[in-house]
Amino acid sequence: MYRPLGALAILALSTSALAQTAPVTAATTAALNAKLAAPLPADQAAMKAHVLFLASDAMKGREAGSPEFDIAAQYVAAQFYAAGLRPGGDAGGYLQTVPLVSYKAASKGDFVWTGRGPAQPLVFGEDYVPAANGAKAETSVSAPVVFVGYGIDAPQYGQDDYKGVDVRGKIVAYFGGSPARFGGEERAFFGSGGTKAAIAQAKGAVGVITLESPRSAKVRPFAKLAESYATPRMTWANPDGTGKVDAPRAPSLGTVSMAGAAKLFAGAKMPWSRIAKQAEGDNAKFMAMPLPGTLTVATKTSFVPAASSNVVGMIPGSDPVVGKEVVVLSAHLDHIGITKPVKGDALNNGALDNAIGIASLIEEAKRFTASGQAPKRTIMFLAVTGEEKGLVGSDYFTNHPTVPLASIVADVNLDMPILTYKFEDMVVFGAERSTIGPIVQKAVAAIGVGLSPDPMPEEGIFVRSDHFRFVQKGIPAVFLWPGQKGPGKAAVAYFMANNYHKPSDDLSQPIMWDQGVRFVDANYRIAREIADGAQRPVWNAGDYFGTLYKGPMAPTGTTK
Repeated sequence: MYRPLGALAILALSTSALAQTAPVTAATTAALNAKLAAPLPADQAAMKAHVLFLASDAMKGREAGSPEFDIAAQYVAAQFYAAGLRPGGDAGGYLQTVPLVSYKAASKGDFVWTGRGPAQPLVFGEDYVPAANGAKAETSVSAPVVFVGYGIDAPQYGQDDYKGVDVRGKIVAYFGGSPARFGGEERAFFGSGGTKAAIAQAKGAVGVITLESPRSAKVRPFAKLAESYATPRMTWANPDGTGKVDAPRAPSLGTVSMAGAAKLFAGAKMPWSRIAKQAEGDNAKFMAMPLPGTLTVATKTSFVPAASSNVVGMIPGSDPVVGKEVVVLSAHLDHIGITKPVKGDALNNGALDNAIGIASLIEEAKRFTASGQAPKRTIMFLAVTGEEKGLVGSDYFTNHPTVPLASIVADVNLDMPILTYKFEDMVVFGAERSTIGPIVQKAVAAIGVGLSPDPMPEEGIFVRSDHFRFVQKGIPAVFLWPGQKGPGKAAVAYFMANNYHKPSDDLSQPIMWDQGVRFVDANYRIAREIADGAQRPVWNAGDYFGTLYKGPMAPTGTTK
């Protein structure tokens, strides 16, 4: 059983052990003293202190499954305890164990095409690259192939790439991505491999392959894809040791190059040369068609078990009616660990991504308990693992919640606020989709800024962080960022170009801790309003994701 005081002892022992492997030198001492020299107000100093620890070199980038991540999780648990939160994890403790599994292609596989002539083995690295199957150690499929364009079925956009074909018992072949005419968030959603495979599985396919296109070849040459075919991936583990995947009955079998596709399309109703020409555009519409042959695929996948933790703290609701409803405030604790060196540095500290989000979560918890006013609804503070691995920790939590899933009424997510400038507005991804929108507008106005629309809709950010795992369970959710008015645009562009997922995302950045306090203030106001509101949040009438995932919906005809 987890005990708070034991966590503090473990933290002290663990950091002492790390110090032995990362000796303190005069240079590192001087650098740390320089960081601490300038006094800050207590609220700013508290935020900085969290980031100094979590983004220190001793944490080695907090990669999910690493001992350093476990120490970071114990730190967050200890901070939750100090803030007065009740444990909300496993067995009466703050930690929820997340079983992980790393998996990768264990062989180059075999792809054999039997068309109108004799069987033709495809060539690894030239014609195909196999995919690892997180759900099975050995995958064997032999079936006819059907080309389905982008592999999308989106009636709201008039896009049905499966029109006129029956793919039951067949392998479907499609291009990656989605049409540019789709809205930014839906474009990212439909462009993901998981979404495409899930659509294929729902239509009865037994496997999927991705086709290289002229556009994708410019972004990543096929030879580079072949070089990294055995790169490990991570997901959460099923009891039998296999991994959770989006479409286990229609696994991704691999990627076929343009040269390989020419072999599959030989003798097809429409030649590959014409299909490839169409694929050069970003709004192409393709005609679905069966290909004249059978593809036989055999691949192997290896698995290595691992483990990590989500950290869960609670403030019980005080209201006898809505007190059992839960508002989740989430942030990811992990980062990407040690990678290839950049200018001699391979350690990715993850100061803004997302140590500062965790610092905001902790400081927001302290605001709730220090207010002396218990929220009407229960508040859950959730620090998740494995966001950088594909939203793994939040996916595990929403499939294994520590409270009844039906009791969760909203999620407010804190991920990578770029706080290197005085922000003049805020961006809240998803605010226009639910009744959380007016709450957000009120909160940001209270700190003296306005609410701006998504400045980069082409990035599809709403579907790319942990809040989306709650959306997939029908729960209204939002994700906050400082906006890009005034100095914001240049500051965000600089961070994304120079520091995002790089070792330079560290304490050398000109982080403005007073802006961190403002960011916490806005988040606190949003969470407090949701917690104390008369009505639980619902999706706006007709919202795509609310409808898709069968969430609570405002009546038709109501306004935002």
